[in-house]
Amino acid sequence: MGYSFSKWHGTGNDFILLDDRERVFPAGQVELVRRWCDRHFGIGSDGLILVQPPRLAGTDFHMEFFNPDGSRSFCGNGSRCAFAFWSQLNEGAQNGRFTAIDGIHDGYWELGEVAISLPRLPGVISCVDGSEVDTVHTGSPHELVWVPDVDLVDIMSDGPGRRYAKRHGPGGSNVNYVQPCENGIRMRTYERGVEAETLSCGSGVVAAALSAMERRIAGSPVSVATRGGRLTVRAVRGDDGSFEDVRLTGPVKEVFKGMITE
Repeated sequence: MGYSFSKWHGTGNDFILLDDRERVFPAGQVELVRRWCDRHFGIGSDGLILVQPPRLAGTDFHMEFFNPDGSRSFCGNGSRCAFAFWSQLNEGAQNGRFTAIDGIHDGYWELGEVAISLPRLPGVISCVDGSEVDTVHTGSPHELVWVPDVDLVDIMSDGPGRRYAKRHGPGGSNVNYVQPCENGIRMRTYERGVEAETLSCGSGVVAAALSAMERRIAGSPVSVATRGGRLTVRAVRGDDGSFEDVRLTGPVKEVFKGMITE
């Protein structure tokens, strides 16, 4: 059987997008997802996304996201690419509402970039492994490690140990290395499900920005530089430490279209 797909990226975080509004993709075949995401034997990507019919009244579509290992989670940059792909399928719609594994999101175009909203987020848990390590859940779990220079981190050596640390429970965590810089913050990410460094991680960018706000290193809007590009996070901190009106904004790009047969 042949499947049409589109390849997108958001600041270097790349994804396979499929129009699955007819629900024909065999989502239960995890091995198929793994094979397509493989950079040597498949299309190659940081995840696979299905744009499906809406599941809740008042929404326009559902985004089903798979990590390269076949696990499911929320993905910030994937959500931004999914909205752009859905917009393309709908005559350039400028805004839309969708569901993902963590709930309802709004997507919209803003000066040629894509912004998405996130639900109310819990507060940052500070100093979980020393004074320079925070955690926060932004739809996916994230550990934030504040370092003097992210470029000096041996991420493939340090990342796996932190990703599987007992403090994160059986599912583990994404790990983000963060530093202050003149125009905001810089970061690198060891991403679970990929089990390697990615050029960008949207939910990690949000987590890093909230940690920076909590530590009073930066205020909203926070400019976050990843290896794949720059994104912006806006958020309002509540009196209880939670964050509301959270927005993630950045560029997206369609790389190519194709057909794959199975």
